[in-house]
Amino acid sequence: MTSLFSWRGIDDPDRLDHAALSLAEDGLSGHGVSLTPLYASSWQLEVGAGWITRSLRVSVQGRGWGRTLDLTHDGGGGWSADASSWGETSLDPPGLQEPDSLRSAVDCDLGLCPVTNTMPIRRLGLLDQAVPDTALVMAWVEMPSLRVLRSDQVYATGPASTGTSVRYASSDGAFQSELTVDDDGIVVDYPQLARRIRVED
Repeated sequence: MTSLFSWRGIDDPDRLDHAALSLAEDGLSGHGVSLTPLYASSWQLEVGAGWITRSLRVSVQGRGWGRTLDLTHDGGGGWSADASSWGETSLDPPGLQEPDSLRSAVDCDLGLCPVTNTMPIRRLGLLDQAVPDTALVMAWVEMPSLRVLRSDQVYATGPASTGTSVRYASSDGAFQSELTVDDDGIVVDYPQLARRIRVED
């Protein structure tokens, strides 16, 4: 069964994200779009058994420029990417910057997208039990450049301990946030980033 979700940016109220997600017991597939005043993007995500990323495909187009990224995980810690770009822009080149730095990563993290928090939330069982600070490595996709960089992050059960609260932080502690999620681990409220809305909102 496919479910539809929409979010409005908190940091940028003009940003709207829409996603169609098909959730399984231990993975998901989905696609979505993000609309901003400066660019539009679309993505397709495949997450296999154990909530481990298989692939993420992203395309971005702005005024007079565009780029694509096809990011693939081999299931054993190896990441590869095909990237392309056209037009004039000051953005950094798309694609993997240091592939070896991602060897510990099993998740992708698409910048500004509320969906990719679901994989670590579900894999760690944060909806079902108290989980202490757990360090993770992410293949973080910067938006809108589509650079792929290592991102060290920490997930844990949130302070509310209600099954709907997840604490997320950067490993250096410079950023922390308490995410509110639904019973499937999909973000409802991500302070400073996005809040789920009805389509008519």
